[in-house]
Amino acid sequence: MQLNLSTVTIASLGLLFLGACSSGNQATNPTSSPATPATQPSAMTSPAMSGGESASKTAANHGGQGGQVVESGPYHLELVTEKEADATHIDFFLQKGDNHEAIPNAKVTAQVQLPDSTQQALTMKYDAGEKHYTAIMPGTVAGAYKVAILSDIGGEKVNGRFSFTR
Repeated sequence: MQLNLSTVTIASLGLLFLGACSSGNQATNPTSSPATPATQPSAMTSPAMSGGESASKTAANHGGQGGQVVESGPYHLELVTEKEADATHIDFFLQKGDNHEAIPNAKVTAQVQLPDSTQQALTMKYDAGEKHYTAIMPGTVAGAYKVAILSDIGGEKVNGRFSFTR
């Protein structure tokens, strides 16, 4: 009896030890996690976008353009950046609903933190033909950029945080 009790105790302690020492690098599915409030939108990056983790949903399944995606309540926010010779072209898709209908009448500003920690504000203009907002950020400084997109849709504030590397 004492041998069986000792064996069970040692086995239990071993399992507890293994559980406590696991690396914790278990993959999680963002769709199964608890819903995040609109003030803390969930950010998802498509596999094609550099500088971020890949999302479980592809851009094609999510109505995206291959950029970084933030879902905030009923809104779909997506940032796509492209290097140019002496600037960075920034495209921002502001959409609503399950069908991702473009919102053409918002006031959109990009607050960009450059790699040297300086700030730059860019007013984004709506391109009716392409159905998204766009801006050109001059400069070619290499490094990580942080972008806060501030959107005002008829008095409703919808914001998203993104990052990219140049």
